Amino acid sequence: MSETAAKAPGSGLGAAVDPNRWKALAFIAIAQLMVVLDATIVNIALPSAQQDLGISDGNRQWVVTAYALAFGGLLLFGGRIADLWGRKRAFVVGLGGFAAASALGGAATNEAMMFGARALQGAFGALLAPAALSLLAVMFTDAKERAKAFGIYGAIAGGGGAVGLILGGFLTEYLDWRWTFFVNIPFAIVAAAGAWYVIREPEGGRNRSALDIPGVILSTLGLVSLVYGFTRAESEGWSDSMTIGMFVASGVLLLAFVLVESRVRAPLLPLRVVTERNRGGIYLSLGLAIIAMFGLFLFLTYYLQIVKGYSPVKTGFAFLPMIAGMITGSTQIGTRLMTRVAPRLLMGPGFLVAALGMLLLTQLEIGSSYAALLLPAMLLLGLGMGTAFMPAMSLATQGVKPQDAGVASAMVNTSQQVGGAIGTALLNTIAASATTSYIADHIAGASSRSQQQLVQLEGMVEGYTSAIWFAVGILVAAAGIALTLVNAGRPGGSTVASSEEGAQDEVAVPVVAH
Repeated sequence: MSETAAKAPGSGLGAAVDPNRWKALAFIAIAQLMVVLDATIVNIALPSAQQDLGISDGNRQWVVTAYALAFGGLLLFGGRIADLWGRKRAFVVGLGGFAAASALGGAATNEAMMFGARALQGAFGALLAPAALSLLAVMFTDAKERAKAFGIYGAIAGGGGAVGLILGGFLTEYLDWRWTFFVNIPFAIVAAAGAWYVIREPEGGRNRSALDIPGVILSTLGLVSLVYGFTRAESEGWSDSMTIGMFVASGVLLLAFVLVESRVRAPLLPLRVVTERNRGGIYLSLGLAIIAMFGLFLFLTYYLQIVKGYSPVKTGFAFLPMIAGMITGSTQIGTRLMTRVAPRLLMGPGFLVAALGMLLLTQLEIGSSYAALLLPAMLLLGLGMGTAFMPAMSLATQGVKPQDAGVASAMVNTSQQVGGAIGTALLNTIAASATTSYIADHIAGASSRSQQQLVQLEGMVEGYTSAIWFAVGILVAAAGIALTLVNAGRPGGSTVASSEEGAQDEVAVPVVAH
């Protein structure tokens, strides 16, 4: 293709093609890998860090929760800051802050220092993640190139968590848990230095409107309450008064946020971004898919380590087929078909293939064979998710003005973050309930200690499979939403309305797979 981009009249995405776009993609991918790795790598190190720092069992959840609350609560604000400052600046500042927070976490000498470092990581991650995705949205304007770029990004977003399990296992077993934090620093330095020199944002991409302070406060408090409600439900139960209070507060705050956004002149989240049919379908189906995936990562990690006796490193390697499937689904199947078929015909079947892989895992038993059951299940999960994620992430920024690209990208991350919190809490609760019920029904018949231990393990597996059945249903629902709500056609097959509220004209958008 020539170095002059096709124009997309009225879409705001008609700038000349950046000759450094592929170099920029490499550095954006490194940053995205760092953020996704961090979501799982710290989980592997948590037992060792807890022992070294003297963190109590009651407080250890805050190593994960502090990050989740800051990241989930500040994503919309981070996306808006990227639109205001410029994505390149937000990207580089986010990387620098994330590296500094990682250094603080690695050097932590007590639990307060650790919790503070994790909250700072979440805050800078909330600035970095939407900036990264929106940079891709405004830099890649040719349909085929965009498909390849989002294929790579989707593979990293989907498979990076499993890579984190491998890397976390290696670092914890052979070095020290502190390296699960320090490893972020070289990633951040390389990505920030490269981005500073090669990224050139299109002109006119900033949103210089005054910052919507009421929207920032309401969205942040509402999302923090929602994420904390689900996190607390996992540890304290769904009937806990504080859990219920968090959900009620979240509902009130987010409703107030919507009312404010519908009335202010320069909203933090223009409602046109989420009410557009395709984007709404993307956010909802992605959130549901992440609910299923997060629960699965948790259960399979426990199953492999506790039931099968795998080491952390061996557990990480056991997830490799899923990574291979995601990379294949995203960079081969999704990328090759994205410019030929409508996105829903990749997303719907992709989620259904993943559901089939999940269905296989409902057959888990204590003695299940890795090669006969887990391997094909993980391959199907990876293929399905990789195929579905790639067009979803590309379509989520379809037709969005560059001034709204940051906040539209933030909504992708928000749906994933909230989905992760819901998935961990909801599926864990289902599993725990099924395990307790199974053990209560069978423990009386176990006379010896070894028989009692066997019942305990059987109860754990019963809990996992019960929760996985729910995950199958959730993935089928995600497929149904994608096939029903996402109605955009393939590139060049139709026109889409400009995201500018009140725009009367329809504009051809050849630059995105829609």
